[in-house]
Amino acid sequence: MAYESMIAESLTINGHNNEPISAYQARPMGPGPFPGVVLIHHLPGWGEFYREMTRKFAHHGYAAVSHNLYHRLGEGHPDDVAAKARAEGGVADDQMVGDTHGAVAWLRAQPFVNGKVGLIGSCSGGRQAFVYACQRNDIDAVVELWGGRVVQAEDDRPAKQPVPPIEMTRGLSCPLLGLFGNEDRAPSPEQVDQHEAELKKHGKDYAFHRYDGAGHGFFYYHRPMYRVEQTLDGWEKIFAFFGKHLKG
Repeated sequence: MAYESMIAESLTINGHNNEPISAYQARPMGPGPFPGVVLIHHLPGWGEFYREMTRKFAHHGYAAVSHNLYHRLGEGHPDDVAAKARAEGGVADDQMVGDTHGAVAWLRAQPFVNGKVGLIGSCSGGRQAFVYACQRNDIDAVVELWGGRVVQAEDDRPAKQPVPPIEMTRGLSCPLLGLFGNEDRAPSPEQVDQHEAELKKHGKDYAFHRYDGAGHGFFYYHRPMYRVEQTLDGWEKIFAFFGKHLKG
C-alpha cells in the first residue's frame, strides 16, 4: 500500500474584528498544494461530528478547517455551549461572516493550499454558508446542506439575522450545491422551491438535489434521522462538486 498520513490539530485564528477564535484543521501530510475547504458547524455546536467531517476532507485530499462560531460563549461540552448560543438568539450574521472570513483568509495564507477554497455548512451552517457566499467573493464554491431559514417568515426578523438570506441571492458569488431531504420542515420542500426560484431568477450557477425518505440532518450518523443511502449519494455529489471547482 502507498504511504498515507494526515495532520490534524487545534489552533487559533483571527475572526471577526481580529478577535482570536478556536478552530480545528486537518490536511494530508506533504507539501501539497491541496484545495481548501472551510466548514461552518451547525446549531448543535462545534463538536465531534465536525472534527470528523474535517478529517474526512483531509482523507480525500483537502486542507480543511472548521472554526468555532461559539468561541466567545466559553468552553464546555458542545451541547451546553450550543444551549447558551440558542438562548442568546444564535450568532449575528455580521460576526459569522467575520469569523468565516478569518478561516478563509487563514487557509489562503497557507503554503500548502492551491489557491482555491470552498465552503460547506449544514443546518444553520448551511444558511450561514449561503449568506457568506452572497456577501463575499473570496470563495470558489459553496455547499449548502439543508440550510434552515434561508427563507424566513415575515415575523422572523431577529436582530442578529435581520435580512432573510433569500433576499441576498443576487450577490451569490460562486457555484452552489444544495442537498435537501423531502421530509424536512426546515427547510420545507416549498421553501426549497422558493430558494431555487430565486436562484433561477438571478441566473446563478447552482445544482439542488432532493432526497425522498430523508428529513433534516440525514448525514448525522449518530442521530435517528440518519439515512445511509442518501448520505452516501450526497457525499459523492459533494466530492464531485468540489473536485470540479477546487482541484482544477
